[in-house]
Amino acid sequence: MTDSLSRTQVHPVDQMLPTGRLITLGFQHVLVMYAGAIAVPLIVGRALQLPPEEVAFLISADLFVCGLATLIQSLGMTQYFGIRLPVMMGVTFAAVGPMVAIAGQTPGTDGARALFGAIIAAGLIAILLAPLIGRVLRFFPPVVTGTVILAIGISLMPIGINWIFGLPVGPTAPMLVDPAQQAWLDGAIAAGGVPEGLRLAPAMPNPAYASGTNILIAVLVLGTILLVSRFARGFMANIAVLLGIAVGGVAAAAMGLMQFDKVGEAAWFAVIKPFHFGLPTFDPVMIVTMVLVMIVVMIESTGMFLALSDMCRRPINSRGLAAGLRADGLGTMLGGIFNTFPYTSFSQNVGLVGVTGIRSRFVCVAGGIIMIVLGLIPKMGALVESLPTTVLGGAGLVMFGMVAATGIRILSRVDFTANGHNLFVVAISIGMAMIPLVAPNFKQWLPHAIHPLIHSGILLAAVSAVALNWFYNGAAPADEAELAEAGRLADH
Repeated sequence: MTDSLSRTQVHPVDQMLPTGRLITLGFQHVLVMYAGAIAVPLIVGRALQLPPEEVAFLISADLFVCGLATLIQSLGMTQYFGIRLPVMMGVTFAAVGPMVAIAGQTPGTDGARALFGAIIAAGLIAILLAPLIGRVLRFFPPVVTGTVILAIGISLMPIGINWIFGLPVGPTAPMLVDPAQQAWLDGAIAAGGVPEGLRLAPAMPNPAYASGTNILIAVLVLGTILLVSRFARGFMANIAVLLGIAVGGVAAAAMGLMQFDKVGEAAWFAVIKPFHFGLPTFDPVMIVTMVLVMIVVMIESTGMFLALSDMCRRPINSRGLAAGLRADGLGTMLGGIFNTFPYTSFSQNVGLVGVTGIRSRFVCVAGGIIMIVLGLIPKMGALVESLPTTVLGGAGLVMFGMVAATGIRILSRVDFTANGHNLFVVAISIGMAMIPLVAPNFKQWLPHAIHPLIHSGILLAAVSAVALNWFYNGAAPADEAELAEAGRLADH
């Protein structure tokens, strides 16, 4: 009788399920987040121009730290770290724009070391800022958070589009230099009399750009995602993107577009070593950039935690919220140390909690352990890296578009009728986000040191939205109900 009573007093969040069920439900959480988890290391690794085996390593490192950060957040680590709710942690898309900008400025291992240094510093600063974040919530009402998340989606869309058709520069550029003309120029240079630095302009259409095969595969991936999301229910609908990537990968392999040499060479087991690319370097401007990203991430996490606490019927106080935000910062620090990126709670998995009704945090603990195991299997990272970019492009349209749609959903709650000033906040901030996309060379006469900061349309939009909202609307105290509702709207 006593045992029965004690079991009934265990809160559903703290309920330990049978091992078999824990593993099954944990694997379900892993599948839901897997497509999003692998996208960021692929984007940043290729932006850094790293060789395929190093990009595969980034994928493995990311899965490994996803698991570590999930354990810290869901299981808890001392009273200072972890929200102790069913949370799966993954790399935030909010950081992709700034990280690609940093990679573009300094590619290769030097860029990787600078990037990881900025991430470590930003994670440490986020840990220190966590207890104070409540004081800045007033500057991030739904009109600001919705605008920033919309800007993130818009800024990411060109990546997915270029994955389908080809990058604007390099072997897949739309136009190439005519080889016959280049041979003539080389001969003229050898003979002398040609001005130094003379280059031919690309004038020949590139057959590798926007090829029919690439478009066909991308359409197949997108069509699979649409069909699964339309006709499947529950869990299957939640992994529509992953299923689309799988179908596209099989089709690409059947067409001979996938090379499995690196998969065969990769080991079955390898430890993720810290500082794989060398000791990090710390650039002040890059650190400021990543700190601004972390502030946006923590604001988004706050709304997510409040929504999840309401969903799980376990209220959280300011101390618990600070512990959850510190775990975001610690996960980000670990990301920099283990050669990966900033971490936050994945909204897809918060939505899965609502769909399944399973509130036990130990399900996410099991998911975290599975992610760690996957990260220790290099063949998994090599297999993902071998996917043609066109496969990821079809899925990228959905993933990045869903980020933008989430921002629109949050903005749908904003009063634009009674307060027309909110229109100015959104309109101007989205315009600021578009500047680096439409005019990427706008910064050519500005100080080089600030290029990584202003190259990100996401950060330009964030600064603009915060400043304009304060200018027009002031800074009213944060409403927890509004934050929680914004968190619910982000569950997609």
